[in-house]
Amino acid sequence: MKIKDVLCTITGTVGGVIASLFGGWDAAIATLIICGCVDYISGLVVAGVFHESKKSENGALESRAGWKGLCRKGMTLLIVLIAACLDKMMSTTYIRDAVIIGFVANEVISITENAGLMGLPLPAAITKAIDLLTSKASKTGETGDEDRRNQD
Repeated sequence: MKIKDVLCTITGTVGGVIASLFGGWDAAIATLIICGCVDYISGLVVAGVFHESKKSENGALESRAGWKGLCRKGMTLLIVLIAACLDKMMSTTYIRDAVIIGFVANEVISITENAGLMGLPLPAAITKAIDLLTSKASKTGETGDEDRRNQD
């Protein structure tokens, strides 16, 4: 057996096991991962090119802020994993999907905010919706990114 065949077999097996733990590889998990990657990359562009990041003191790239972002993305996937396990335990299919939809919505809002920080013109309806969601989240006691940064 060639080394290429062995690597492909191992990669396929590991990938299959991981996908099955997350409830299978479907459009929902693919969308979440794509949105998470786009959000992270757009955040890097906002900080690295535009120096407008709200996650660092001077708005520029900061390794600690980048690491925190990756940790948050990892925690998002772990919560999806837990939701998939809950679905299996209760013989349902909606908990994982609901969790993924919530996280995808959050990622899309963050991508839109990053686009605004890059200077892309955003429709007023989108800007107002983001402001409304952000203000409601802070009123209900959720901690925003600035609050998290100040706690460190």
